[in-house]
Amino acid sequence: MSIHAPEHPSLRILPILVSLACLTMHGAAQAQPGPQAHVTLPTVVVSGSSQNNLLADDLPLSADVIEGQSLSDQQVHTLRQALQDLPNTAVRSSPARLAVGAGSAAFARDGNMGINIRGLGGNRVLMTVDGIRMPRSYVSRSAMFDREYLSLELFKRIDVIRGPASAQYGGDGMAGVVNFVTHDPMDFLKTAEGGAPKTLGGRVAAGWSEDDHGYFAAGTIAAKASDSLQWMLTATGRHSDALDNMGSNDAPNSNRTRPDPTDLRDGSILGKVVLRPSSTQRHIFTFEHTQKKSDIDLLSSRAPGTPPRPADVLDENAHTQIQRDRLTWDARFGLNTDWADHLRTVVAVQDASSRRIGNSFLRSGVHRVRDNRYDERTWQLGLQADKILRHGEWSHRIVYGFDHARSTITNLYDGKAPLPPESFPLKRFPDTRQTSSGLYVQDESVHGDWTITPGLRIDHFAIDVTSQNLYHPPAPQPGKSLSGTAALPKLGVLYRATPAWSVFGQYATGYRAPDAGQVNDRFEAVALGVNNIIVANPDLKPERSRGVELGVRGRFDRLSVDLVGFANRYSNLIEDARLINKTATQQTFQAVNIARARIHGFELKGGYDWGSIGPGRLHNTFAYGQTRGTDRTADRPLNSITPMQIALGLRYDTAPWSVYADLRHYAAKKDKDIDLVSIGNNKAGTTQFATPSATTLDLGAQWRISKAVRLNLALNNLTNRKYWMWPDVYSQPAGSATIDAYSQPGRNARVSLVADF
Repeated sequence: MSIHAPEHPSLRILPILVSLACLTMHGAAQAQPGPQAHVTLPTVVVSGSSQNNLLADDLPLSADVIEGQSLSDQQVHTLRQALQDLPNTAVRSSPARLAVGAGSAAFARDGNMGINIRGLGGNRVLMTVDGIRMPRSYVSRSAMFDREYLSLELFKRIDVIRGPASAQYGGDGMAGVVNFVTHDPMDFLKTAEGGAPKTLGGRVAAGWSEDDHGYFAAGTIAAKASDSLQWMLTATGRHSDALDNMGSNDAPNSNRTRPDPTDLRDGSILGKVVLRPSSTQRHIFTFEHTQKKSDIDLLSSRAPGTPPRPADVLDENAHTQIQRDRLTWDARFGLNTDWADHLRTVVAVQDASSRRIGNSFLRSGVHRVRDNRYDERTWQLGLQADKILRHGEWSHRIVYGFDHARSTITNLYDGKAPLPPESFPLKRFPDTRQTSSGLYVQDESVHGDWTITPGLRIDHFAIDVTSQNLYHPPAPQPGKSLSGTAALPKLGVLYRATPAWSVFGQYATGYRAPDAGQVNDRFEAVALGVNNIIVANPDLKPERSRGVELGVRGRFDRLSVDLVGFANRYSNLIEDARLINKTATQQTFQAVNIARARIHGFELKGGYDWGSIGPGRLHNTFAYGQTRGTDRTADRPLNSITPMQIALGLRYDTAPWSVYADLRHYAAKKDKDIDLVSIGNNKAGTTQFATPSATTLDLGAQWRISKAVRLNLALNNLTNRKYWMWPDVYSQPAGSATIDAYSQPGRNARVSLVADF
């Protein structure tokens, strides 16, 4: 007997969007006709809710913009692929090899699975969609829920800021910010000739990828209903297997290195209504729905050999479903008053849920079930005003505002046959309301060739326990609430030394409150005669950082180059589960603060246009990054630091076709850069698997069959190189017989067809 997750009402807030659309169309009908215009605020990086475009050359910080056209041309379908050519940026993506009743080994200093920027990741990287905060990830000893609430087909751009950014973006922006920007109706209505926009347009796409045997289809329709009203609807779907690897052992037991049989299905819907009732107003109503499901036959969790023990697994499977729904109202007003030129308001509600159901059948006849859930419902409000002032040779653009986010976070663990002394149902941490509020101001001052940008944010967080019901009964102590306030200053300076060269630097601060699970997480289970316990830590302190960044930019007719050096100091970094006590019969883990840590490094990136060669034009790109990190309290390396990577790209474009080649070199992870104490089961002296160096080559081509139709082809890892990514394998022992299970795909092909109309 298996327990299956019930269907979630995937469109439960769609009626709200329809109602809003009807109201906006009615408002448009009432509006006086006038010249088509919309309010465009010049870009200033202040907060997640205010981010619109990143003019990276004018900012005294490290930023990248990844265009959706590039993602489409290279047929990117995972977050790792999207970010793989950015220096000092990585994505952790380990295979699903956890047994239903086993503990998670996903303990490392970066928090948990997600994006890693300059050596830190997990919830320290703020992820937003159109400026709306993504749900947090959560890892407990018996389950982990990551942040894959995304469908890349919905995005026209990904903006990445590296380094401490809490002064601009609030808490959780301590290591960096990644903002995913969805398409607008005008993206499909504008014409290539730059004339009047079409009244109806859209795009359809379909493709296949060999690395996960996946098929996808996506369709968008956009329309201009009147001079003041546009709308758009996008739907996507994908069906695939597990990501392939270079393993060769397909035995149905724990020696297996081939991926477990997996069925993955995901889909998304994006709806937008853009209303311009006058030349000084714009209102955007957005509905976004993303859902992912997976069914895995966990062959790798079964014990090999004979004779079997009664506790050995006979059969095991897992079903996972994650879902995120978002409704946003984004309004911009032209005021031209003494206190503000423009005002922007953002109101959003987001509901995210993750559920994993595992069934385990033991040789003893026991049927073990684990039904684990994590839910996060968030309201977010943003108000931002800006004012341009001039005084003599100085001009100032002052931006100020208020951000507020309130999340209701719950978890539930249920099932059959729990390991003693636990009993189901229970909660690993109590129901929690987590809020953050921030007041900020920034002054972008320009005097001649100098731009000076001071800023300050006052940020307050509160973690409030709202119910103790089912909190790990019997919990030895109730869950604790926590709150705090921080002043977060920043100062950026940019000097345009010549028309081609500019020099910049910034001092920035970072700040992140503990997560609800880190403060109050509890776990206790006896396995193989050893009692494994995670105890709560109500005395956890917020993480803080101070960072300095210095860089130089060159912009020539054909060459663009950026060189940046950075050094960040951290206090009270949170390690999710450190072994604090060990005896022959018991291991005790706890989330703890690392008093002092330091991360430093540099980044080099750019491109060169070789000009016209034959019928086309040749262009190449380059990126190189290196980072070092140390726990200065214990004088140990930080395991979350990714080895150096070099990316070289070469592209040749003609009118009807293009070809490209991407070469990537991954440096080896050195033993001296691995902390042997904090990793895995915290066994001092354990030798860990250190990834060897590797070089890969990808080739691709695009044939533009017509103005509106293009065919994309790609052949990845052309040399069929076996290699591993460090974020996937730390905690794996050297000499492991199953290390190939964590390797990357071998040679694989992709093909897609895209048509605009």
